[in-house]
Amino acid sequence: MDRRSPSASAAGPLPRRSWWGWGTEDRALPDGECADLGALVPGAAGTPLPVPGIADLDMPLSRVTAPPSLGHLVSDAPEDRAGHTYGKAYRDVVRALYGDLRPAPDLVARPRTEREVTDVLDWASGADVAVVPYGAGSSVVGGVEYRAGLHRGVVSMDLTGLDRVLEVDRVSRAARIQAGVLGPALEDQLRPHGLTLRHFPQSFEFSTLGGWLATRAGGHYATLHTHIDDLVESMRVVTPAGVNESLRVPGSGAGPSPDRLFLGSEGTLGVITEAWMRLQDRPGHKASATVFFDGFDTALRAVRAISQSGLHPANCRLLDPGEAALAQVAVGGRSALVLGVESAGRPVDGRLAELVGLARDHGGAPAPAGREDSDTAAGTWRSAFLRMPYLRDALARMSVISETFETACTWDRLPLLVDTVRRELAATVRKTTGSEAMVNCRLTHVYPDGAAPYFTVVAAARRGSEVAMWDDVKAAATQVLGDLGATVTHHHAVGRDHRPGYDRQRPEPFALALRAAKQALDPAGILNPGVLLDPAPRPGATG
Repeated sequence: MDRRSPSASAAGPLPRRSWWGWGTEDRALPDGECADLGALVPGAAGTPLPVPGIADLDMPLSRVTAPPSLGHLVSDAPEDRAGHTYGKAYRDVVRALYGDLRPAPDLVARPRTEREVTDVLDWASGADVAVVPYGAGSSVVGGVEYRAGLHRGVVSMDLTGLDRVLEVDRVSRAARIQAGVLGPALEDQLRPHGLTLRHFPQSFEFSTLGGWLATRAGGHYATLHTHIDDLVESMRVVTPAGVNESLRVPGSGAGPSPDRLFLGSEGTLGVITEAWMRLQDRPGHKASATVFFDGFDTALRAVRAISQSGLHPANCRLLDPGEAALAQVAVGGRSALVLGVESAGRPVDGRLAELVGLARDHGGAPAPAGREDSDTAAGTWRSAFLRMPYLRDALARMSVISETFETACTWDRLPLLVDTVRRELAATVRKTTGSEAMVNCRLTHVYPDGAAPYFTVVAAARRGSEVAMWDDVKAAATQVLGDLGATVTHHHAVGRDHRPGYDRQRPEPFALALRAAKQALDPAGILNPGVLLDPAPRPGATG
C-alpha cells in the first residue's frame, strides 16, 4: 500500500469561489451578458440585480464565541459567514442577491484533523450550539442552511481541510480518503496510481467526497454504478456519542449495514471524516454518439431497450426538444440521445455500435459517431451541461425563475409522469407569475426497471417575489411527484426543501427508527437540525 499521497493543494490556490452564486467569480456572466440572456425570456426584468459586496451586507452579529482552545479553528469574518450561509439552489442565489443573510452561521469552523472535529462537537453539545457539516456548499435543497431557530448559536463546520488520499491499495483497487477532498483534488491524487473513483456529478469541481456520501450523490454515469453508495467499502464517522468505523470488506451479510445508516444521513447523525472507496482503472478507450428522435415517447422506448440490454453505457442522456435546443444539440423539435461508452482495457467501438443499433431499431436517426474529445453533439452537450449553473445565476439576476428538480419512477409510469409534470407546472407558473413557462425534461440516469427524469423550469417572475413564486411552483411539483408514486429526489438529497415530500414517502416504522438513532447518536440535537427530521425540543434551550 502507498500511504500519504500528496495533497493537490500544492498545485496552487484555486480561483476565488463566488459567495452568492455557483462556482467561481471569474466564470459568472457580466451584466451585459445577463441582460442579453434575459432578453430571450418574455417578461424578464430589463436590468440585472446588482451583486452585493461583502462590505455592504447587513450581517447579523455573532451570538456565540468559541472557547480559546478552538480559537485557531473558527472565524466570524463576514466573508466566511456569508459564503457558508446558503447552498446554491435558485432560492439561495436570489436571497443572496437581495442581501438577505439572516440565516448566517455565527461561526465557521475549519478542522484539519478528526480530533479537531471531535473537539468542536464536544463543545457544541455542551453549549447548545448547532453544527451544520459543510463540504463545499453545493447543496440545492437547503441542506446547509440552518432554519431551526432553537439553538443559542450555529457553527458551519467546513471540512475541506481534510483533503488527502491517505492510503492506496492498488491490489484491491481501493483507497482510504478523507471526506473533505474536492472532486478535482481527489482525482489528481489518484491519477499517479492509474486509478479513478469514476464519480463525476455536475458539482464535481465544487463538492467533496463527504458531501457525496452524506447525500447519496449521483454521478455523471447513467447506468450500473450511478450512486456513490455502490463505491463504498467502509466509512468512518464522528458522532457526539463516539466514532463509528465499519469493517473494510468487499461485502458482508452481518446484519443491517452500518454504512447504510450514515449514507444519505446529511450530517444529522454524525460527521463523515474518511472512507475506503472502490476505485477503477482509468479508462483508455472512449467513444460517443448522438441519436435523434422525432418523438419523445419513441425515444423513451429506445432508452428503455438500451437500459435493459445489459450493455451499460457510461452516458445515456435523453434530452427532450426544449432541452436539446437549450444545449444546442438539436433543433427542429427533435429529441437527442447522447450515448457514451468507455473501458480501461479493450476497444469500445463495437459496444457503441450495438447501442446505436438499438436506438435505430426504435426509430432513432444516428449522427456520425465521434471520439470523446471531438467536436460532436455529445461534446456540445457536455460544455452546456457544465455551463448551465452559471446561466441559471445570470437569469436569476434578471428575475427569471430558472431552476431544476429531479425524480425517479418505474418505466410503466414514466410517460404519464413527464406529461403530467409539464402540464401541471405550466399551469402553476401561469397562475403564479402570469408568465408562460418553459418546462423541459431530460433523463439523467436509467435502470432496467425505470429512469430518473430531470426537469428544468424557466419563466419570468415578478421582481421582489421570485422566491415566493418559485416556492409555489416547487410545491406543485412535489405534489405531482407524490401523487404519481415518484420519489421526491433521485440524487439531490432531502435537505430542508424536500422535507414535505420525504415525510410523505418515508415509512413510519423507519421514521421511528431514524428518530431513535438521532437521539442515541446526537442526544443534544446539535447536528444539522431540521434535515430529515424535525428537531426535538430541548428543555431550557434558547433561540
